[in-house]
Parts: sequence; C-alpha cells; structure tokens
Amino acid sequence: MMSNKHGKLIIFSAPSGCGKDTLLRELFDRDTNGEFALSCSMTTRSPRNEEKDGVDYHFVTRDYFEELISQDKLIEFAEYNGNYYGTPKDPVEQWLNEGKTVFLEIEVQGAEKVRKKRPDAVSIFILPPSLEELERRLRNRKTDSPETIEKRIALAPLEIAKSSDFDYRIVNDVLERAAEELYQTVKNIKETE
Repeated sequence: MMSNKHGKLIIFSAPSGCGKDTLLRELFDRDTNGEFALSCSMTTRSPRNEEKDGVDYHFVTRDYFEELISQDKLIEFAEYNGNYYGTPKDPVEQWLNEGKTVFLEIEVQGAEKVRKKRPDAVSIFILPPSLEELERRLRNRKTDSPETIEKRIALAPLEIAKSSDFDYRIVNDVLERAAEELYQTVKNIKETE
C-alpha cells in the first residue's frame, strides 16, 4: 500500500532484559492494517538458541559489517559487549517512503547516533521496574553466560541514565499495562505526523 505521507521513524531502546521484544510483539499484534515495520538489525554476535537469521538479526561476519560501514550503508552502528550492532539503511528508507511507522530496536549508543542524523525520529525508552528485577529477568531467561549477564547488569545503570534523552519513557512492570501504554504512545505519535 503506497501512501502520500512519509512514515515515522521510532527509536526503541532499553537495557537488555527489559522486555523490548515482548512489548514489540504485543504492539505488532495490534497492527491489523500493516502500518508498522520493524527494522532487522545486523550483528556480528552469534545467534542465541532460538534466534533465526533475517528474523531476529542478520548475523554477519565482522569483515562484512566493516565493509558496510565503509560504504555508508548503515543508519547507525555501535560496538556493544564486544560485538557490532547496526541498522541497514535501504529497507528503512523504503518503508518510510511507503508511509509506514518504522521501529529501530537499538541500544542507547545507536539511538544517540540516529537522533543526531534524524532529528525527525521519535524515541521511546523501556525501563525496568528496578535493577533487582532486571537482574532477575536476565538470570531467569537463561540465554546468556554468567559473564555476559554480569556485563549486561553493569551496563544497565549507564543505559538507564541516558533514558532522560528520550522523548518517551515506559516502565515495563506489568506486561499488559506497559503494552497498552506503548500502544497509546505510538498512536499519539502517529496522530501528530
């Protein structure tokens, strides 16, 4: 469906373990008109157990990623926890030209870069109810090594400190409540296009 309106770019960020993926799934389940698109980020890290290439991330080599950097084919990129993460430019621009609301699920370094390049982007930050709850969630999901969990826990306060730079902040305390707040926030953003 082509649209005369240019789409809206939404930066979506949170510390690891805050429920970004779950909240986005809840939001996209409500998108009955196909108005939303989720940019699939690229990373040099290895896939986790259930992750699929091209769905969760595009899993690529460090050399390939650095080639894309040199060709300016990424909206943003950052190194996080020893791996590159970035957003391919072409699909995002295509969706925006089709009038879609495009979500970039990225970490705070990348969010800062996108806000500088794209001041028209709107940013949403998901907060945990507490650092203790965040640690509990990270340990319970059993997807990372103890060392990775410790790194993520150490990074969280630094990431949370950056939340004041975002346009909207939502606490993911109770999933249903947070999902509704996210839906209403996105609805309000779309209405101001």
